[in-house]
Amino acid sequence: MPHSPLPPPAEDPLALNTKAYDWCVRAFRAVEGYLGLGVTLHDPEHDTGAGDGGTGVLGRGHIFLFNHFARFETIIPPYLIYSRTGAFCRTIADTALFGPPGSSFGAFLRGVGAVPNALPGLLPFLAAEILRGRKVVIFPEGGMVKDRRVVDDGGDFMVYSRTARERRKHHRGAAVLALMLDVFKERLRELDTDGDTARLERWRAALGFSSTGALLAEAHTPTLVVPGNITFYPLRIEDHPLPRLIERFADTLPQQFSEELLVESNILFRDTDMDIRLGAPLPVQADWNWWERLLLRRAFEDTASLHDLFDLNRKASAWFDRLLARRLDAASDAVREACTYGIYRQVTVNIGHLTAQAILDRIEDGETGVDRAVLGRQVYLALKGLQTVPEVHLHRTLAEPDRYRGLLRGVNPDFNRVLSTAVSAGLLAEDGPFLRFLPKLLDTHDFDRVRLENPLLVAANEITPMPEVLAHVAASRRDALSPPGTALAALRFDDEVRAWQRARLAFSGPDHTAVNAAETATRDPAPYLLIPENHNGLGVVLVHGFLASPAELRDLGDRLAARGHPVIGVRLPGHGTSPWDLRERGWPEWLDAVRRADDILAAHCPQRVAVGFATGGALALAYAAEAPPGLAGVVAASVPMTYRNKALIFAPLMHGISRLAEWVPAWEDKAPFRENTSEHPDINYRHVPLRGLHEVADLMSEVRRRLPLVRCPALILQGDQDPVVDPAGAVTLMRRLGSHRRRLETIPSTRHGILNENTAGCHDLVAQYIASFLHLKD
Repeated sequence: MPHSPLPPPAEDPLALNTKAYDWCVRAFRAVEGYLGLGVTLHDPEHDTGAGDGGTGVLGRGHIFLFNHFARFETIIPPYLIYSRTGAFCRTIADTALFGPPGSSFGAFLRGVGAVPNALPGLLPFLAAEILRGRKVVIFPEGGMVKDRRVVDDGGDFMVYSRTARERRKHHRGAAVLALMLDVFKERLRELDTDGDTARLERWRAALGFSSTGALLAEAHTPTLVVPGNITFYPLRIEDHPLPRLIERFADTLPQQFSEELLVESNILFRDTDMDIRLGAPLPVQADWNWWERLLLRRAFEDTASLHDLFDLNRKASAWFDRLLARRLDAASDAVREACTYGIYRQVTVNIGHLTAQAILDRIEDGETGVDRAVLGRQVYLALKGLQTVPEVHLHRTLAEPDRYRGLLRGVNPDFNRVLSTAVSAGLLAEDGPFLRFLPKLLDTHDFDRVRLENPLLVAANEITPMPEVLAHVAASRRDALSPPGTALAALRFDDEVRAWQRARLAFSGPDHTAVNAAETATRDPAPYLLIPENHNGLGVVLVHGFLASPAELRDLGDRLAARGHPVIGVRLPGHGTSPWDLRERGWPEWLDAVRRADDILAAHCPQRVAVGFATGGALALAYAAEAPPGLAGVVAASVPMTYRNKALIFAPLMHGISRLAEWVPAWEDKAPFRENTSEHPDINYRHVPLRGLHEVADLMSEVRRRLPLVRCPALILQGDQDPVVDPAGAVTLMRRLGSHRRRLETIPSTRHGILNENTAGCHDLVAQYIASFLHLKD
């Protein structure tokens, strides 16, 4: 780590020390990887490059406003702004932090952009800094809001002030700064229109601009205030060794500092997400009427400095001055309200918020507890509703179906962590699957202790300014007790689509480009759910093969749906996205996808038939061996019991070579994949991940073990001259099946993809076989 730089020059105590600034950035980068804190910046313009230089809102904004929950978060926004835009920041900090006059630490803080909040002429100083191209970071709450309660009982934005021991509005300094800076810019534009070059030159010299043209360029730039919100997840209260370590070097820690240290050490050193979400920039342009413009113009005539400008509302001696001062106060109040609203609309909603609100709603209605599964289902339904509300920002774990699916059973790692934290805090008690609410949930806690004593309340307070979230939590409570039906099935199918979309995005980065660009698949790889009107009640689960996608059996699916069968096209994880994605997946995930698809279809029809091709056929058989309720039969085509392709025979060996290659970076770019010559390049991957071949081999071992357990009727289809799998394997498969109602149909074909190509009328053969179960129903 670099040596600490010298403080700024003594002659200008507020001068930025660029060396110190750079040192701090390098120091933060050096320790960032050792912290358990994962910082993610969400900039609404960054991805599209809409901002200047592609830096988005971060580049275009001038004044950045954030909520305040932890001490260390004050240093991270300036670090991110400087890292991404190269712009220096001024950050307003408590005067007490700078120490006594002459303090070297205080000098260091000033050198890296911190400005005492009690600095005389603070706002005009900041206005001049913004005009010179610097940015300003302000925490308008005025201190850490430890209870996260920002809305009072009347619905107004208020925060608790520990020093005043009362609730108050945000400090108005940021709003006044933005408003008066906009007023100043407008006056400069008027001077230019009037041709008053003398006054423009005086302003140029006073502000240190190289030319009046440069000054006017700034005057034509709208002053943009960017509201932002910093959300931490998860919020832990477990004991951490850092406070105890510090106590060994100090007699005692003040209670307030001890609490802060415990909470913040859990944030910093335990895997915690710090989501910094920026809102849309707010252009500060007051709607002045004609007489107000006259008053402003008159007042500006007597203004010789920015200090004079910011004192307009204090020099109210004449009636018109007082009138103007009241109008400026009203305008700055409006700016403050808009900024406050903007800050709290940017909360990143997580599972802790939804769980806490669901529990507190129930307590308010007099409930004494809730079944864990019911609560999990409520949280699931709430998040699914919120996924359709673009104004609400969800934590990434609520956008990843693989992460939240277990909520429907009340079993989910994130959900469990929220509940275990509440149990540790003495808020809940577990009586088997029942969660009992304890009296402490209703207790009033000291402002400095509430984060430790009632983390559920803190989490619920954070989403109080978001009525959409509260409404969806309340609505999901009613629906959580309803029996699962087609509406729930639609939500679960939506999860399948979202999982596909998320995986495509996750494996579309620069590291994946070379392989992805060489892929040839063009058919729609999305999962599909086809529910005919007045359907016949017998559903079909279609399972595609290795390297393919749901598109492989889509033509068959359309034909079956036309005959009145509800149909779902399973997407096996890793397929229809990128070979890199498939490289990370295993056969148990594929089998889980088949289970989920059958569960979804079960909401529409009591009986289903599973139809799979190749690896999909093996999965259909493995699933049938579990004897799921309502599975009437299974159809398996071209199942790879044994291969003709020697490259596939040696797949396990090649997988071992690939694993060795992970230790040699020079090999890793080439070893993980082999090129595939496919019969259907518009559907299949061109690159075969060797790990995937190993998974297929493992799956087939499991299928062989399970075949005697398949007791439902089974139709086996096999091409007689299949170039990929040995047709003799179909006979072996038939012999091992436990079903007494099994049938083998040999299809004359020199191709592997008989089901995709409808070889020798395979589609009709399958459709007739499935239709036979309708007669059994009757």
